[in-house]
Amino acid sequence: MRTRFSTGFVLLALLVAAPGAELAQISDTDLAERVAESVRLYPKFSVFDDVNVAVNNRVVTLTGRVTTPQKKDELGDRTTRIDGVRSLVNDIGVLPPSARDQQLRQLVARAIYNHPAFWRYAELANPPIHIVIENQRITLTGEVESRTDSMLAYSLAQGSGALSVANQLKVGRR
Repeated sequence: MRTRFSTGFVLLALLVAAPGAELAQISDTDLAERVAESVRLYPKFSVFDDVNVAVNNRVVTLTGRVTTPQKKDELGDRTTRIDGVRSLVNDIGVLPPSARDQQLRQLVARAIYNHPAFWRYAELANPPIHIVIENQRITLTGEVESRTDSMLAYSLAQGSGALSVANQLKVGRR
């Protein structure tokens, strides 16, 4: 009977210790990828939101801008539930509600994603060009395949009547 208890105890100890050992092994890069995927898969995440992920020693920092306080809170909650996250710094800003900004969002999104050059992006589950508008100022973020795509998106956004347009699109391989 004593042997059985010892064996059962050892098995229980191994089961409890195994997940902790796995978590200790996760790299910041892998954790950042998990968090970024969680953000991309968040059902309410749209082209009008922009969230960036940084990880240092399993401390996750979220930055960027979203259109509602609910998105900020829910993205934070999703992140803290990811195995390996030690703690969270949720520095996501919430864009102020504005009817004019909302009109601009729709106008710019249509101008970009209805343009034939961007149809290949528009059909993706998570279109890569994000349109962040605050106080009639546009910031384009995300990643496109070429400098030509970046400049065309910028040009289309400039035609919207916004006060300014900042092009922060990265050019890389999609």
